[in-house]
Amino acid sequence: MEAIKINLDDYELFGGGANGESFNHKTDPTVMLKLYRPGIVQQPLDEITLARKVYEMGISTPEPGDYVVTDDGRYGIRFRRITGKKSYSRATGDEPEKVGQFAREFAGMCLQLHATHVDTTQFENVKDRYFRLLRENPFFDAVQKAKLERFIADVPDEDTAIHGDLQYSNAIFTGNERYFIDLGDFCWGNHLFDLGMVYLCCNLSNADFIEETFHMPKSLAIKFWEFFAREYFGPGIPLKEIEELILPFAGLKTLIVERDTKRPMPELRVGLESILS
Repeated sequence: MEAIKINLDDYELFGGGANGESFNHKTDPTVMLKLYRPGIVQQPLDEITLARKVYEMGISTPEPGDYVVTDDGRYGIRFRRITGKKSYSRATGDEPEKVGQFAREFAGMCLQLHATHVDTTQFENVKDRYFRLLRENPFFDAVQKAKLERFIADVPDEDTAIHGDLQYSNAIFTGNERYFIDLGDFCWGNHLFDLGMVYLCCNLSNADFIEETFHMPKSLAIKFWEFFAREYFGPGIPLKEIEELILPFAGLKTLIVERDTKRPMPELRVGLESILS
């Protein structure tokens, strides 16, 4: 796919994250730009390819536009701008008294996503993604890798959608409209792989990271998870039982975090104790 050259002077910065920045077009209110950091080339190409496929499936996500590159060589994607949008993490931080409402809405979105059957020939199996991450990870030894590989292989398969980076900052809303964003890791498989990220972002991550990334104290993030879990799994399953089920899948996200940070993350590996012991 050929990238379209753009002039960044036509855009104004409005946000940023670990991998890049977001911009709004100065004169066209229907256009926003997600621009990756210098040197990141394959990730935006993968994301635009997946975003188009996901949009065509009918999953609620902003309409993807062009694959672009700036004069200084930064790559990115233009999307249809959702005006007045707010993420579920930002909304919860701004209105903590509505934590239950926002968590239940997010859970409803996730239930719908995880009930969506996909053409498995068009997307990657989440297990294959984890097997690849495991092979490439330099921080686990051969014995640990063998145990993790067995755990992944034994998880029952499902032919349903997986967001791949299911943070409550990656779901946005405006009025009655709700969308998933940042679908560069979209795949298919067992829903528990997705829920591991929700638990990690609310419970396993340290307080400073949650405050900086999700705009709320960790105590509020934990409340969000508790409301989310009851809505997603139903009131009849004890929270402790849910968390015991989810914890290893949250721990597996260590493979993604260690890939991105290029260092071991012992604070997250607590989730893998039941697998590695």
